[in-house]
Amino acid sequence: MLTTRRLLLRPVEPDDVPAHRPLWTDPEVRRHLGGPVPPDTVRVREQGCVGAPGLLTIVDKEDGAVLGSVLVEPGARAGRTEVSYQLLPEYWGHGYAHEAVAAVAGRAAEGEELVAVTQAANARSRRLLEALGAVPVERFVEWGRPQILYRFP
Repeated sequence: MLTTRRLLLRPVEPDDVPAHRPLWTDPEVRRHLGGPVPPDTVRVREQGCVGAPGLLTIVDKEDGAVLGSVLVEPGARAGRTEVSYQLLPEYWGHGYAHEAVAAVAGRAAEGEELVAVTQAANARSRRLLEALGAVPVERFVEWGRPQILYRFP
């Protein structure tokens, strides 16, 4: 569990599942993530997300609202730890993703290489990563789209 000035990042709890569903199905959330996830996959994710290793719900400390999620996957990218994040659209533009990813990056173990991947077309995500000091180190095509791998300092 991590806390920031405004947020609590904690393992997914059963009551969080309905708020996670739009993270997999909303066309805006999924625009740079390959589009909405098929219903069968959503059901599998709903059943497996509670307590899933590395998956954290982003919660507003003030009102308890679920804002989105952060996933930390050790070894996901050629031995490097990958962080990914999604927020519900109504919480975009308020600095929540910046705060959540900064907390995860700040908690990275000494010597652990932390990376994030975003679609080259995702200007908002690229700005966020660069604002956190992450630098682009690799460009490649994945899921049929140009991607950029960022490394955190």
